[in-house]
Formats: sequence, structure tokens, C-alpha cells
Amino acid sequence: MECSERGDDELKYCYKYPRPSVTTDCVVFGFSEARLSVLLVRRGAEPFKDRWAFPGGFMEIDESAEEGVRRELREETGLKCGRVRQFHAFTSPGRDPRGRVMTVAFYALVRPESVCGGDDAADARWFALDAVPALAFDHDEVLRTALVAMRRDAFFEPVGIDALSETFTMGEFRALCSAVGGSPAAGRRYVDHAVRLGLLMPAEKEEELPRRDVVPRFRFNLARYTVLTHGVETLSL
Repeated sequence: MECSERGDDELKYCYKYPRPSVTTDCVVFGFSEARLSVLLVRRGAEPFKDRWAFPGGFMEIDESAEEGVRRELREETGLKCGRVRQFHAFTSPGRDPRGRVMTVAFYALVRPESVCGGDDAADARWFALDAVPALAFDHDEVLRTALVAMRRDAFFEPVGIDALSETFTMGEFRALCSAVGGSPAAGRRYVDHAVRLGLLMPAEKEEELPRRDVVPRFRFNLARYTVLTHGVETLSL
């Protein structure tokens, strides 16, 4: 309904300013066999039909950005992510040929699962991070920005908690850190940081420590991450 068609009670909430549309997109990184991959969908409709892009779409009027991005992930790939992190809003006026469209972008880091294209996605597939094709819209920039955000957040948040088992070896954690950081040297910095600040904890209680010939396992110390990010202790993990 146009403003001119509304009653007096409604007109006080009707403004002359243009209202952009809002979408959500999610960069889902997968970690497997010591390397990163990324989840893409092949668009089934214009604009950019048959081009690869990140799962996403227009927000419903009654949902938050996070609810919207989770819904789009389920509809277009069948994937249900544990944790998603909002990292940027992309607002350039010419980024979408359909009109003035802004997107709220999220990323996730998970263990890759089987996916299948659905809704308006003709296909869904995991791509090695070094083999990503040219993407639709401004999604090449979205990917670069997501990588920077994940590498920054890894110092302060347990971004790999959905990419590893609940307990893991130091070797597995080191491999994850190297993949996230982009090099073994960057991985060592993450590991040193985590060990120095107590961000990892033994998976076993002291009285249950394994024999010397058994590789120790660890888990994320979520209480320490909370202290690091918020400066307060938590009562339980």
C-alpha cells in the first residue's frame, strides 16, 4: 500500500525516504583434512543465473538477521549450523542489479556435511578455498572480508568449536590453526596464544590423565574465552 492510500493514523509512520531491501548471506567455511573449503550455491534465477554465490536471500519481515541467514542456509543447502557470527554489512549502492539492496553477512566454521541445492539454488557444493570460482554480486569481497574477520576473531573466540570434535589432540588443533591462519607460521601464533592464555584445557580430569603412551586430548576453555572477550568470569562452562 502506498503512503497516499493509508489513513491518517498510519501516515505518521510513513516516511518519504527510500527504504532499501535487506538480505543476509553466510560464508560457511569447512575444515577437513587440514584444509579449508567454502560452501557455495549455484544460482537458479537471475540476476547472475548459474553463477556461484554464498547461501542467502531476502529477510522476512518478522525475523532477525540471524534467523534469516539460518533459514536461507536450510532452504538452499540443507545445512544447519551451530554457531554463526555476524561480521559485516555490505551497503555499496550498486552491489545488486535488482535495486538498493544491503546485506548483513555472517560466517561459520564447521566440519563439512553433505549438502543439496534447494529453493532457488540449483546446486550446492563445497569448494577448496584455493579453487573458488568468480562469484556473483560482490561476494568475492565478502569472502575476503570474512577471512579477515575469522582470522581476527580466532584470537578471542573459539571459532573452531564446530570444526573439531568436542575433544581433540594438539596436532588437530594446530592443523586447524594453520588452515585458518593461512600458513604454519600463522598457526603457531594461534597455538602459542591459546596455550599462553589458557584457552585450552585437558579433556580428562587430573585423576583420569592417560598413560604416557596415549596422546593427550584437549577441549576449548570457554570460561577463559569469556574472560578474554568480556573481562568477567563465568560460573560454569
